[in-house]
Parts: sequence; structure tokens; C-alpha cells
Amino acid sequence: MQLAGRVASLTSQKNTGNLLSGVGCNSVEKKIYVHLNYTVPCVRLLNATHQIGCQSHLSGNVGVLHVLESEENVDWVLRSGPNPPYLVILESPLFTRSIMMKLKNGSSRVAGVAVVAPSANPLEGVSPHTTCPNENTGVYTENYDPSLAHCNVTVWNPLGSGLSYEQFDFPIFSLKDDNDTQVIRQCYMDHNRAVNGSTPQYPLCAMQLYSHMSAVTDTATCMRRNDINFSISPEMVCDPLGDYNVWASTRPINNTAKGHKMWESVVIAAARLDSRSFFFEVAPGAESGVSGFVTLLAAAHALRNATQEAPPNRTILYTFFQGETFDYIGSSRMVYDMQNNNFAVDLDNVHSVLEIGQVGLRADSRLWLHSDPVSRKNDSVNVRKLIESLQTAAKGLNVSVNEPGFSQPLPPSSFQRFLRARPIPGVVIEDHQSAFTNRFYESMYDNAEYLNISYPPNLTPEEQLVFVTDTAKALTEVATVVARALYIQAGGAESQSDSLFNMFSVPQVTRMLYGFLIRSNNSWFQQRIPPDFMSHLTDRPTNFYVGVAQQRSELTHLVQYLLANLTGSTANISQDNCQNQREDEKDKESKHMYSYVWVQGAAPPNSTKREGFCVRSTVRLSKALSPAFDLRDYTSKNYSTWTESRWKSIKGRIFLVASHDLEVNFPFTPQRQHMECRFNLHLCFMNFLRFLLTMNWLCTHCRKSGKLDAGIHCSFLE
Repeated sequence: MQLAGRVASLTSQKNTGNLLSGVGCNSVEKKIYVHLNYTVPCVRLLNATHQIGCQSHLSGNVGVLHVLESEENVDWVLRSGPNPPYLVILESPLFTRSIMMKLKNGSSRVAGVAVVAPSANPLEGVSPHTTCPNENTGVYTENYDPSLAHCNVTVWNPLGSGLSYEQFDFPIFSLKDDNDTQVIRQCYMDHNRAVNGSTPQYPLCAMQLYSHMSAVTDTATCMRRNDINFSISPEMVCDPLGDYNVWASTRPINNTAKGHKMWESVVIAAARLDSRSFFFEVAPGAESGVSGFVTLLAAAHALRNATQEAPPNRTILYTFFQGETFDYIGSSRMVYDMQNNNFAVDLDNVHSVLEIGQVGLRADSRLWLHSDPVSRKNDSVNVRKLIESLQTAAKGLNVSVNEPGFSQPLPPSSFQRFLRARPIPGVVIEDHQSAFTNRFYESMYDNAEYLNISYPPNLTPEEQLVFVTDTAKALTEVATVVARALYIQAGGAESQSDSLFNMFSVPQVTRMLYGFLIRSNNSWFQQRIPPDFMSHLTDRPTNFYVGVAQQRSELTHLVQYLLANLTGSTANISQDNCQNQREDEKDKESKHMYSYVWVQGAAPPNSTKREGFCVRSTVRLSKALSPAFDLRDYTSKNYSTWTESRWKSIKGRIFLVASHDLEVNFPFTPQRQHMECRFNLHLCFMNFLRFLLTMNWLCTHCRKSGKLDAGIHCSFLE
């Protein structure tokens, strides 16, 4: 075993002089610790009232490894185990609310939890989200039909455990089931596992997890601490969640002149971009997000030629909202900007809204058209016209569209934020009649496998990229319904909309699903992005967690560039003019109406040099930052107040610890007032005085070299 081998190599040294002679600090550290290569933590998030998530102590949490084999085995950790605190290793089926709450309540004996990420999805449904997503920031409140509030009529996510919204006082990491995990399991079996009821003997296998969070209490507290500047370069403790919305229009709209546009009427076509799970940066979002926004991208592509050749009376405005998981950050910001004349159009320009929600798991080829029962009582809100447009659009396709058949509120949706501002006709398309079809809502299991995106064995990545799945065909049909309905709703001729049914969109949907859910680093994506974005493409699925407002995410960039390619046209201009947002050097108007992006293009056969070109489109970005942060209203009940704590290091490592009898405590440490030094078995032969002198020499040596982390905790010297 790797760890045991490292310990054995140290125990072979005959004396302290041989151990230290000619060995650098890093060498000692490497001989003692096995660092974990793949560690994804649960991080701390805060809002107006409290904090959620996880964190470690400043110097990390250390515990004796214990692999939990069943829920009944929890008692060993919480009561009978003789060597607390324990760092608990969980296989994914045991990562349940029941077990985690028991560990939380016994946190004095729990140093942390590491969850082994599964190689396949479970059979049972799992959702760490709440049963009623975004219940406090939607339209249904005490002022807007309170009988529909808080999922009183329909519990949308009945499998929701709420685990993602709990606060834990210890770190929780996700571990990939790879070589690291095998080393951990073997270390546990060799050193920690009790056999026939016997107590494990020292040395024991231990793990240390670092994920200390800087922010505490709530958003108001952390934002106040951000404003306290005691130094030239003050440390921030938290950042607002946020990103950018992506939008485009079928006709150019002057983006410089904000506010109301005379004689302009727009039909908004909306989808959300973001998702989340319990763990930071593990947010596959296949059904909850990708199925909807890929469908809208495909619909926008299908409408490109039709809206240019036979323009309808109204403009279609494609909107892709960021941060919707966290109390509708993106949609609430767009509505706020429309109300305050800080967007290209205002709410008076909005004719109607069609939102595409979760549409990847439709049973019996059915789609459900959800509308608001309250606003429909208003005769001026003509939802029936939009529903009829959708019913007409579905004719001749392998899709049936239906209304739920009973009075229920809208499912969680961006459209709710528009209704909070004013009654607007709107429909939300979903694959569920009432409760979500999605059994893995906002979990690590809402992935490509769950959408039945799989490939025959032995295909190369390039062959997988173009392999047409049944899911791609199904979403293309949904996109056709959406495109036809939008065209009719915008005032286009019904007969013209029939031509929008083209299975030519299947290849685009196929490639987008592969790019977002399998690997973004593929030839199709590479051709549609600027050269300087190449480094952002990866050989893994895209992360759909919204992130913090100071950064534009990989997802936002990708959707921006894909939407430009799918709805725009090639501009025959130089790279310099393209990057300067103009048709030529004298042009001073185009940048108000269009945006330009220079993309790499493809490389000709037998060449490595790409033939780049300029794409002209109406694609724009707008802030997806909650208005609460502009208003400095950190306890707002109307807008999202979510922030993410900052941290300094995320890492984990395992090592062997000797008996407590060999520990040395130093009461004078400035950070924690003590230091616990657990050395490996090879130091057990030292007498107490020589042990102290040796450690003092080593820590001093390493401090001078700038490498304090030498396998011996030297933090008391800092």
C-alpha cells in the first residue's frame, strides 16, 4: 500500500540524524502524507437570515478514518468508537439526510465527512434541494393569493430533503472513486477496521481536510465586514452570487438607448442556465437546466432564417437567466432594470412570455403548459392565445401539449418574477403535470446518464460528438414546437411556421448536449469561440453553479458564443474591426445595434491554422446581480441576498497517527492556543527530550526555507 510503504520507508531510518540528513522539507512531507488529488467541498453560503454549508477549522480538521458500512454503524462514530474524533467515509447511498443529521448532532465526535462519488446513478430518487424551491421570492405571497404560497397546492419537489440548506460545523468533501479512494479504503482496512469486535491498535489511519470559510452569520454581517478597511489591501470575506444574463433579439434593438421603445413589442422566450448540488462545482444540471436552455438555443437557430425572410410583427427576445436557483437572481435583475429604464426595453414593451423549463424527461411524448390562475382572471391577460399557438405548433409532431387540467400555481420559474411586477400573459413549458418528473433535482445525479445520453463502446470523442441520441431527437422536436409557437405568437403567419420543422437541428442539439454534459473541449465548440477562450474548454462536463458576481462563468461565455453563431451571420470584416465592434473604421453606429465576436473557425484539411471569421449578432450580456446589492439592502425580502464565503485553501490528505500518549501539546500557539503534533511510528523510539529538540530543529529549518508545511505541524511558530 502506498501510505504504508511511505511509513515503512521512514521507520527503516535508524536514528534522527539519518532521517534529517540531506532530506529537504518537501521530501519529509511527501514521505508522511498522501495528498488527495480530487477534492470537491461543500462551501459556506449566506443569505439575509442565516448561513448554510460547511467549513473546517483554520488549520483543517483531523480525524481517524472510519468507513461507515450502514446506518446502524453510526453508533460507533457517535458513542462507542474509542478514538474520536472520526472522519467518516460514506459511500454515496449512505449520503442521506437521516445519516447526515445524526452526524451533525454528534459533531463533537465528527471531524468531517468524505463522500465517495458514485460511478452510476442510484435507482431511488435523491434531491438535496428543498421541497418548494424559491418559495419566498416567487409571485405567490401573502399579497398574491396566499392560498397558493409555500407549495400549499402542489409540492413541486417531493423528494427534496433540504440537505443542501443545512449548516454543518465540519467539512464535507466529495471524493472521486479512483486510486485515492482505494488508498483510503486500504488504509482503513489495514489499520482502523475492528475485527471480531476488537479495538484497532495504533498506528491509525487519519485524514485531514482543509476548507476554512472566512464569512460567518449572514450576508449583512459579511458585507459589513467587507467594508471594514484596516489595511491598504483589505481582505474580503464574501461575494454576492451572480454572473451575467445572455440575451438576443430577432431584430436589432438599440442597446445604448435604455428604457421604453416606441412601437416595439417583444415576446420573451426564456430559459434558466444554472443549477447546483450539495458540492461546490458539482452541478451537472442535465434535466433541471440543460434540457431547457439547449432547447431554446435550438429554437433560436430554427427561427433565424424565418424571422429574416418573413419578419413577424413583434420581436422575439431570447433570454438566458443566471442564478435562478438562488431566488431568481437573473430574472429579478432583468425585471428590476426594465422597471428602472436600465435595459434595452421596459415592461410596457413586453407582450408575453414563453419559458422552457425541464423538458428532457417527458413521458408519453407529453408537454405540460403551466400558467398562472390568478392573472388569468384578468380579461386583459390573454394567455389563451399563447396556449393555442403552442397547440397549433405541435400538430404533425411526435409531441402532445396539454394543460394540467386543474387549478394550481406556476412551478418554480423565472416568469414568476415578471408576474411580481405586473400581470403579463405567459406559459411555462414543463415535462411534468404537477410534481417534478426529475427525481434528481439539483443533485449530483442530474447528469448525462439521467437524460439517457450514452454512446456505443469504443467510439472516439469525435465520434461521440456526432452520435445522435434519442434525447437529442426528442429535444429537437420540443425546440420545433417552441420555434413555431414563438413565430405565431410574434405575429408570423401560421403557414410560414410549418416550414420551421427541420430535423437539421438534430446535429446542433446532439453537439450541444455532448459539449455541455460530456466535454466542452470538442471540435464543434472550438470552432465557435474566440481564440483566447480555448483554455477554458475542458475534458469534463460544464459546471452550472452560478459562482460569484466578479467572474463571468465558462457557461455564460459558451452560451453567449453559441447563441451568436446560431442566430447571427458572418460579417466580411477584418479581425481588428471585429474586435473593435464596428463594420469599418468610420462606423459609429453598429455597436449600438449589433455585437461582434471573432471566432476561431475550422482548420482546413492537412492544416493546423484555423480560418477565423467575424460573427455579427444581436447577442448581449446584462447583469445577473441581485438588486439587493445595488440597493445595499442585505436583509431584503424581495430580492435574493445569497453570498458565497471566501476561503484560502481546499485540500485533503491522509497519514498515520501514533497513540495519544506520544502527543505533545504546546499551550502558547497564537492561533488555536495549542498544537497537536502526532508523529508516525518511526519516531516512537525517541525519548521525549530528543523528540522536542529534533522537532524544533526541523521547524526552524523549514521556516527559514519558506516551507513550513514539512509533515510536522509548525503553525505554532507563525
